[in-house]
Parts: sequence; C-alpha cells; structure tokens
Amino acid sequence: MNLRIGLSRQAEKFLARNQIPQNEIFSAIKDAVGKFRGEDINVNIKKLSGKWEGFHRIRKGKLRIIAEFKFDHFVVFIEVIDWRGGAYK
Repeated sequence: MNLRIGLSRQAEKFLARNQIPQNEIFSAIKDAVGKFRGEDINVNIKKLSGKWEGFHRIRKGKLRIIAEFKFDHFVVFIEVIDWRGGAYK
C-alpha cells in the first residue's frame, strides 16, 4: 500500500524552525499505519475527540503529531506538529 503524506503549512514551518528531518515524522506515520493494520509495533497513538474529531495523535517523546488518516483514499494529512504543550491549541 502506497500512502501519500501531506503536510500543513504549520507542520512544514515547525520542522524547518526546529531542524527536524521529515523522515523522522514519516517514520512515525508509517509505524502508526502498521499499528492500524494490526502489526505489533510500539507506537503511542490516540483517537482524538471534540475539536479534533476524526484526527489521531501520535506521541513521540515530547513531540506531538496530529494527523488525519484517510485509508479509503490512501492519504495521510499531518495537520499539526508541535511540542507537548502547544499541539492542541
């Protein structure tokens, strides 16, 4: 399965500002997809509710990745990448 991964403008700016390689984020997304498939992968993922209904949060240390998974279209869109305190604002 070939997934297309999209980044919001905020996510791109955050990665550039903090000098975090995109590959690190894409690796977390691939782990999350594996977890959805039922593979035994150690990844902390949570379905969000309220304002973030339909999104999932991936926790990687102090980093938070909020993404929307559309498996019927083979697309993952990363809405927010931020540190622990600022991700949900």
